Amino acid sequence: MVFEKVRTIIAEELGIEEDTIQLDSDLAEDLGADSLDAIELIMEVESQFDVEIADSEATKIKLVSDIVKYLESQGK
Repeated sequence: MVFEKVRTIIAEELGIEEDTIQLDSDLAEDLGADSLDAIELIMEVESQFDVEIADSEATKIKLVSDIVKYLESQGK
């Protein structure tokens, strides 16, 4: 499932436990991601899922569910 893979990527990128990451977690407020973390996270998601996330889409990503919804809309 997309969420499990995204959760693993986030945990590795941010150095946090997977169980702390929920679908409705806010990347900045709940998980402590700063703007650099967010960029690196987007790049890793692009790499792992073989997609390209446009900057205009990336700026809309605030929650873990935003990443999952985007990937699902891309057929991943």
